[in-house]
This record gives sequence, C-alpha cells and structure tokens, in this order.
Amino acid sequence: ARRMDTEAIAYAVVIVCIIGLICGIVLAIASTGMAVPKDQKEADIREMLPGANCGACGFSGCDGYAAALAKGEAKPGLCAPGGAAVAKAIGDYLGTGADVEEQVAVVQCMGNFDNCPDKVQYEGIEHCSAANLVAGGSSSCSYGCMGLGDCVEACKYDAIQVCNGAAVVDVTHCVGCTMCAQACPRHLIKMVPKKRQAVNRCSNCDKGAATVKVCKVGCIGCGKCVKKCPKGAITIENFNATVDPTKCVGCGLCTKECPRGCLTMMIVPKTEANTKA
Repeated sequence: ARRMDTEAIAYAVVIVCIIGLICGIVLAIASTGMAVPKDQKEADIREMLPGANCGACGFSGCDGYAAALAKGEAKPGLCAPGGAAVAKAIGDYLGTGADVEEQVAVVQCMGNFDNCPDKVQYEGIEHCSAANLVAGGSSSCSYGCMGLGDCVEACKYDAIQVCNGAAVVDVTHCVGCTMCAQACPRHLIKMVPKKRQAVNRCSNCDKGAATVKVCKVGCIGCGKCVKKCPKGAITIENFNATVDPTKCVGCGLCTKECPRGCLTMMIVPKTEANTKA
C-alpha cells in the first residue's frame, strides 16, 4: 500500500512539473510574441531628464514627458528642473533646437507679521488651502500670504520658506518648477525670468485707502512708478502695479520712487550654484 502511495505521489509530482513546464513555455512564447517594442528614442530622452517627476511640464512625470517628446507631442523646454541645459540636449537630439529662459518664483506679498497684523487668530487645519476657506484666513489682507506653508511643502528644492508669517523665495535654490505657484490657493506666487528686474511684491487690488488700513507696504496704485519708468514696463490695473519683465531693464528707478516700498529689485547672484537641483 505504501509503495502504491509513493508511486501515486511521484506520478502527481511529475504531472505537475510537466504542466508547469508547458505553461512556462507557453508564457515565454506569448511574452515574446506579444511584447511591446521598446521605443529607443523615448528611452534616450528619459535618460536626459533629471527624474524629479515634479509634473511641472504638464505630463505624468518624466516618463510621460519623455513619451510625449518622442511622439512629437511636446516641446523640449517644458522641464523646469532641467532648465536650459536639458532643453538644449533634448532639442539637439530631436533636431528641433530649444531656446529656454530660466525662470524663478516670486512671492507677491510682503505681508509678514510686522507689515500686516492678523485680524483674528486662526485655529484649524494648518494648510493655506484650508484656512482660505475659513473667512479668508487670519490675515488682515484678503489678498495676502497666509503663511501656513503649502508652498514650502510643495517645493522639493528647499527654495521657499515662511519667514515671520510670509513666504520668501531663495532664488539661488529655485529651479522654476512652478510647484509652489500651483500650491498657493491665492495665486500669490508667479514665475518671472531669472534676471535683475523690478517686481511688485504686493497683490492687493483694493483702493489705496483700504490697502493702507491693512498693510504698511501694500500697493496703492498711485502710478508714480509708471511715470518714472523710462521703458514703459509698468502698468496699473485694479489699483495694483504690474511690471512687464520683457520690458524691464533693471534700472531700479521705480523702486526708488515707490512710496510704499512694495516695488523691489530682484537680484540674482552671477555665481549662484543650484546645489539642490
């Protein structure tokens, strides 16, 4: 009886092994016959991308962007972390060329605790997106920075911090990925060319008298900067000054004329080293 049991077990094992071998052969043949051909162009482009997977290009990470580039569905200059160097490399590879201007983030608000005191004490979820839904947060200025750090969490390069209640960008670390701008529920962060230029650090669009009541450095739309600018780079819209970076030559005359101090010069060190990229 034991011998018959042993033979039965051995027979069963052999059958299972044969079935497994047949299945393995079938799967191997199927994987070879149904395999999706590798796109070498896509693989080459993917190697050129930095691998940040930040999504600033508008695609699902570096893989998605590489696939779109290989198919001719995207332009080479959309990778902010890679900057001009990556854009040029991809442009040369594709034969399309690429002329990319580096950009950095600018926070259009200087409403820290010294300049813009809180109207109430906010108690709730420590996120700007949440506070913005609760009576506009605690800031006296309904346009101002809430200082809860959604932008800080979004930045992968340690380029933005909340200082004394307001966000501040370190241009030497910023790679222009736009993630902080996307994270800000009040859209206070905008991207500008990485060069010496004048920027308005205020987003308040109320009339001058109302702005003065809530912030020491809020733009009142007085127009003095417009008259002083020799290049016509500044316009006033909704009681707020806007600087056109394509026209601004960085002379600094408007910043000296601004009575509120909200127009400042953005200085980019000539020898900055982006150690976080």
